[in-house]
Amino acid sequence: MRNSGILGDLTIQDSIERYIKVIEKGLLKVFAKMGISTLRSYRGSQIFEAIGLNNEFIDEYFTDTPTRIGGIGIEDVAKETLLRHNFAYCSAGVERNESNAYGINSLEKNNERHSLNPKAIRLLQQATRENSKDIFKKFTEEINFKEEKPTNLRDLFDFKNVDSISLEQVESASEIVKRFVTGAMSFGSISIEAHEIIATAMNRIGAKSNSGEGGESRDRFTIDENGDNRGSATKQVASGRFGVTAEYLVNAKELQIKIAQSAKPGEGGHLPGYKVDVEIARTRNSIPNIGLISPPPHHDIYSIEDLAQLIFDLKSINPTARINVKLVSEVGVGTIATGVAKGHADAILISGSGGGTGAAPLSSLKSAGIPWEIGLSESQQALVLNNLRGRVRLQVDGQIRTGRDVAIAALLGAEEFGFATIPMVVLGCIMDRNCHKNTCPVGIATQCPELRKRFKGRADYLVNYFYLLAEDLREIMEKLGFRTIDEMIGKVEYLQTRKEIRHSKAKKLELDSILHVVKSEGKAIKNVEAQNHHIDCVLDQKIINDAKQAIDNKIPTRLNNKIKSVNRAFGTMLSGVIAKKYGNVGLPNDTIFLSLFGSAGQSLGAFLSKGITIELFGDSNDYVGKGLSGGKIIIRPPEGSIFDASKNSIIGNVALYGATSGEAYFSGTAGERFAIRNSGASVVVESVGDHACEYMTG
Repeated sequence: MRNSGILGDLTIQDSIERYIKVIEKGLLKVFAKMGISTLRSYRGSQIFEAIGLNNEFIDEYFTDTPTRIGGIGIEDVAKETLLRHNFAYCSAGVERNESNAYGINSLEKNNERHSLNPKAIRLLQQATRENSKDIFKKFTEEINFKEEKPTNLRDLFDFKNVDSISLEQVESASEIVKRFVTGAMSFGSISIEAHEIIATAMNRIGAKSNSGEGGESRDRFTIDENGDNRGSATKQVASGRFGVTAEYLVNAKELQIKIAQSAKPGEGGHLPGYKVDVEIARTRNSIPNIGLISPPPHHDIYSIEDLAQLIFDLKSINPTARINVKLVSEVGVGTIATGVAKGHADAILISGSGGGTGAAPLSSLKSAGIPWEIGLSESQQALVLNNLRGRVRLQVDGQIRTGRDVAIAALLGAEEFGFATIPMVVLGCIMDRNCHKNTCPVGIATQCPELRKRFKGRADYLVNYFYLLAEDLREIMEKLGFRTIDEMIGKVEYLQTRKEIRHSKAKKLELDSILHVVKSEGKAIKNVEAQNHHIDCVLDQKIINDAKQAIDNKIPTRLNNKIKSVNRAFGTMLSGVIAKKYGNVGLPNDTIFLSLFGSAGQSLGAFLSKGITIELFGDSNDYVGKGLSGGKIIIRPPEGSIFDASKNSIIGNVALYGATSGEAYFSGTAGERFAIRNSGASVVVESVGDHACEYMTG
């Protein structure tokens, strides 16, 4: 390339160095996504899953790689390779370039089919603005299965012929819409206008919107004069902990722990610096114009036990909230889901590859993640087999758009259904695919004041969409003989593979594993019981009672208590009570002064509110001061100890993860991953282990 002039004035040495740098960056990105630390671990690791390749092909060329739905073989691969070659060297005089090759990324006429094409978008927006059932039916006809070009695995499913019932016997649309949720789109990735309208619409119909991992301003936690509620019912707790404070957590009906992201598994969120204006920086406890990247989740959640602790922490600060854990559709997600259920999650979201953020780079979107149909069916089957399904609700999302999509998801095991791209389209999105550039032409995925003026979305449009969708679903339920969605959940026997599939590759898929009916033998196939979070007798219950005067009247109170390692998340439930009453303002400093003696359990002072001081004479386990929200933590050796405090550990790992404000003083050394994502707490410690103070903002 150098000798032919393609590289201009670059020397051969510079060219080689640049090439090596690019290869290294690509490898490092994949390593990081997969949690791989060394090249040696990457070689032979077989971290891939095959989608649509048959067993003979896999056994010969990709031995032991998982492949769950069968598909094409070596002959088909050869045929497609030759077709691409002929296309590239076509002599018909047609101009070829990268942009119009197949239309995989952007719509190109007569090439790759896009379900959300201009016609479908136009019909959807017209239907929801006019609240027209007839136009919505045209939209579903345009977007549902096309015989010649199936785009989703569910396109290859069909409903079995069964005895129908009358439409009047089917539960009302007003009940069905309560099962709908919107995806985790943060304030920052989209404008405040779009973010608030989504929340307003979902609250009007008794459904749930999701804050995403960007926090929310406190003025949204109260009801507006007109009766609308602009606050997201579901508030997300991601690895970035952006805007996660005690006040944020107590103002939620559901708290969602984000383990992974469907559009780009293994990667966290990324908000470019040019989208971080003053208001977003304030909400996220960061600095304007500085890009925000979520760290890998393993800093904080290294195992199912770590996840179980975070579930306990969140349930402690907001006992009335449902705890939801977001997983992505991938091989083995069923095993993970069983662990999450054992960790006492109330709900589990299985997120598919079909949706996700519009701001993700193409290298993250393509060949990453798998369809929700595979992950949902695997999770349902694993949970039923392990007799855990009754303890959790299952959610699913990933380009669910029509009543047919919802019906299939319910039959495969989902109780609730998520929507993200489609609400954006309803509110005016035209799929311009410039979300990450801050140049959204319709004022949705931008923070530019001038572009935001173009936003024409209204909450009424979104309400209309969900009711039209529910009516579309009711007609399917009528034909299948189901009176309620509750009757549908997990009834996979009502699905079958389409008998006539023309598409040459699609007809080779083997979908039996998805449609497999587990012998439940009396085991629950849907959520029938509540999880026991074991928070009824925590030590905080006693402290809340003893400190009643301090909480209600701000009268200074000093309490002494012994503490043991079984006392987890001490101070967290108390913080929730104070945050609910006073917000992040809290109480005056040291209003509640708690002197403790002994060895504290995990998450001492997690999300500790302002006005609470914990002084521990002894030592503590992991996660001290997690999410510290204005409180004060002091840990010192027991009185009379003779060891050198500066050379001995006094707290464990991952202290002060995601702290936003407050103070902490540790007379001793700390473990690994200290004060990661600290965005405002002041801390004194003798020494720390590896990876301390990473990803800090503010």
